[in-house]
Amino acid sequence: MRLPVNNYKRRIIMAGLDKRVATYEEALAGLTDDMTVLCGGFGLCGIPENLIAQIKRMGIKGLTVVSNNCGVDGFGLGILLEDRQIRKMISSYVGENALFEKQLLSGELEVELTPQGTLAEKLRAGGAGIPAFYTATGYGTPVAEGKETRQFNGRNVILEEAITGDFALIKGWKADHFGNVIYRHTAQNFNPVVATAGRITVVEVEEIVEPGVLLPTQIHTPGIYVDRVIQGTFEKRIEQRTVRKS
Repeated sequence: MRLPVNNYKRRIIMAGLDKRVATYEEALAGLTDDMTVLCGGFGLCGIPENLIAQIKRMGIKGLTVVSNNCGVDGFGLGILLEDRQIRKMISSYVGENALFEKQLLSGELEVELTPQGTLAEKLRAGGAGIPAFYTATGYGTPVAEGKETRQFNGRNVILEEAITGDFALIKGWKADHFGNVIYRHTAQNFNPVVATAGRITVVEVEEIVEPGVLLPTQIHTPGIYVDRVIQGTFEKRIEQRTVRKS
């Protein structure tokens, strides 16, 4: 059974639970130089493309950005490289961005490569309040350099520290006024774990719906993790367009 909508609207606003903002300037209010920004998405799928574009317009510099990858040339996080707004990138895969490679090789960009599963768990741990965890992934490789190593049940492991950020930027399909979010298919990817690990979490969605429209069983990210919600329009660029030959 869906909850009645109109009875709750006034109560939500009075209680300060309405998390909608009208502009992207409001959505990123408080973001300044040298902060750490966590960003959802995988490739170009499920990225908060409009929030990223707003960071570019703001001209913020010295950012540490945590995301699975760094977009492509001219889109996604790649546009922040154009004006050298990113100081350090913590990611898993960076092979689709020529400008990224150029800045890395020239020493302009600091890069910390992290195995994909480890990166996801570092974010999940950060959101759960777990300071660090052990994993066998990366043991005996350059990934393990400078990290504590131990052995459990005959298996060698390394200590990985959790990741949290000043801002977490995510992209959802639908959200309600409370900030409850649902994602669409594979666009979910890193977004749920990123959402929990930010001091301020901002979500942009394709549609904002009234409270009660989304069923509790549909919710992927509960509104308790979300601070601001904005509705946007999205290009949804395809990273590698592959079609069948006719």
